[in-house]
Amino acid sequence: MSEGQRFQLGTVGALSLSVVSSVSIVICNKALISTLGFMFATTLTSWHLLVTFCSLHFSLWMKLFEHKPFDPRAVMGFGILNGTSIGLLNLSLGFNSVGFYQMTKLAIIPCTVLLETLFFRKKFSQNVQLSLTVLLLGVGIATVTDLQLNATGSVLSLLAVITTCIAQIMTNTIQKKFKVSSTQLLYQSCPYQAMTLFISGPFVDGLLTNKNVFAFKYTPQVLAFIVLSCLISVSVNFSTFLVIGKTSPVTYQVLGHLKTCLVLGFGYVLLHEPFSWRNILGILVAVVGMVLYSYYCTLETTQQKTIIEELTQVGTFKQKNLN
Repeated sequence: MSEGQRFQLGTVGALSLSVVSSVSIVICNKALISTLGFMFATTLTSWHLLVTFCSLHFSLWMKLFEHKPFDPRAVMGFGILNGTSIGLLNLSLGFNSVGFYQMTKLAIIPCTVLLETLFFRKKFSQNVQLSLTVLLLGVGIATVTDLQLNATGSVLSLLAVITTCIAQIMTNTIQKKFKVSSTQLLYQSCPYQAMTLFISGPFVDGLLTNKNVFAFKYTPQVLAFIVLSCLISVSVNFSTFLVIGKTSPVTYQVLGHLKTCLVLGFGYVLLHEPFSWRNILGILVAVVGMVLYSYYCTLETTQQKTIIEELTQVGTFKQKNLN
């Protein structure tokens, strides 16, 4: 098997793991929040990250991966930024209508494209931009309902979009700049993410729910779902870093909207949630956008490889003639 084939196989595996684990944790957390009344999402996320770190530390002890220290300031800044973006997204949901929150999530793709174009000189072809537009339109039709604006919610949403975009771009650039794997980066940044959310989580959750996470009645059923959620989160966190490292922040966001469509579908099939023709139409349009995005990205990658191979052959030919 060639290097390119192994890379493609690894990318498909990372994408599949991300989809399965993310959809699983959404269904698990939905039961935890909606059925069992555990509303403390930010604190739960800090527990997710603590369990992920412990799992990775055990893996390091078992020598399943190699520890590779690098710039500690970059790690700390990245970890705190990641934790802050999660907290801001939760606050955005709390201070805005569901429809405006969905619009906030949709804004992450164009914002990421803009930042990568301005600061990294990355070019997105018209075909890729068109496919992303179709995707966002579909997800918007399927998920956006009411759009109620307020000043506090708008500021929080803007901050959430900016921090999320920067954090995901950093996930990709740090792995390439310092030549670290997704596992090595996650292992070193996890404590900072977890600590940021562990400190701010009870305050953020109290602000959103008017309840105290430490005063909640933890029944055996609640504890079982929390443990299950934390175990699934190890796969979610690992696959997130893996996907962004192997592809790009934009591709990860496209994958995130695929998960949204799958969650809507599973919600209807498994949980018998209301489902309208608008949801079906939106999902179909979004799927068309995803297919177009995948097709054009694959086509452009193939064309770039062909050009590189042709230039390499020309260079080899010239070298032979000179000799």
